[in-house]
Amino acid sequence: MSEAVGMIQVLGFPGILAVADAMLKSARVTLVEFDKGERGQFYIVVRGPNSEVQRAMPVGIQTVEEVPGAELINHFIVPNPTDNVVDVLKLGFGPEVLPFR
Repeated sequence: MSEAVGMIQVLGFPGILAVADAMLKSARVTLVEFDKGERGQFYIVVRGPNSEVQRAMPVGIQTVEEVPGAELINHFIVPNPTDNVVDVLKLGFGPEVLPFR
């Protein structure tokens, strides 16, 4: 089964928190990365089967619109990324996320 990577970048912490919660509840995906960008921007990265990431992303994008003050900055999906991309960008299922797979 091929896996995909989905990323959503949002202005404001409440927005990214709501996005992560909604995405993880809507599909069988695992949160593998979270970090701060510049000027109050945050991003999350989820991984899972292609069909599940495709289902979770619109939910996350819609959630941004429902959080006051949140703003969608960017989003994308990489279907079936190469092992090199996953390893170098540290998007794998590390020990801290394995219990949640």
